[in-house]
Amino acid sequence: MRIDILTLFPESVDAMLNVSILGRAQERGFIAIQSHQIREYTTNKQMQVDDYPYGGGRGAVMQADPLYRCWDHVVQTFGPGRTIYMSPCGRVFTQAVAKELKARYEHLILVCGHYEGVDQRFLDECVDEELSMGDFVLTGGEIPAMAVCDAVCRMVPGVLPDEECFTEESHWNGLLEYPQYSRPAVWHEREVPPILVSGDHAKVAAWRKKESYKRTMARRPDLFAAFDETQLTTKAERKVLQQAKEEFAAETTTHPAES
Repeated sequence: MRIDILTLFPESVDAMLNVSILGRAQERGFIAIQSHQIREYTTNKQMQVDDYPYGGGRGAVMQADPLYRCWDHVVQTFGPGRTIYMSPCGRVFTQAVAKELKARYEHLILVCGHYEGVDQRFLDECVDEELSMGDFVLTGGEIPAMAVCDAVCRMVPGVLPDEECFTEESHWNGLLEYPQYSRPAVWHEREVPPILVSGDHAKVAAWRKKESYKRTMARRPDLFAAFDETQLTTKAERKVLQQAKEEFAAETTTHPAES
């Protein structure tokens, strides 16, 4: 997997993506992430990348030509890739979208906008799709681009020790992850659930699945409503779900949410 990021602030991108898990994965050759300074592809001494918008209005718009020159350099050097503009106008980025990008493309080109946006002509000519982090606006596209990099690259074989490192996490199967605990066994008079220190792996797995259901019901009822129960093919799996529903209903009755 290769990801190239077109940005005005490569130092901020590099500081995050070249360390920790992704940094080690790059050193070992599992992934390649490279930022590209758009200003280096300008044709004026001032390295200007923006200008006033046609039609008037506040702010400035990133010009098409520097972006195109930067994008073209990446394509000519590393080959064509799925070009994505990080934009509040795009479809919302989810775990399902991350899985789609990882499965379908070996090369992603992420474009980070700034100011009032990017000249539409560049988008029309070079961009394959736009992605949004949600219904809010950020100063630039760097944070969304880093989020896409992280979410996609962590699924590349070799980046994490085992597939369970991401298949057991929130949103992979449409549910939220179960609660996690570590040492000590008692902290501020709060004890770790006894099942987790029982040594019974089957019971631990059932407890975790049940707590995943309950947490999703409590915190993201929209996700739980969309959960496909037909994927539970065994009697044991259906039993855990039923237990979760019953416990959640009892706990909600005993401790109703504050209005």
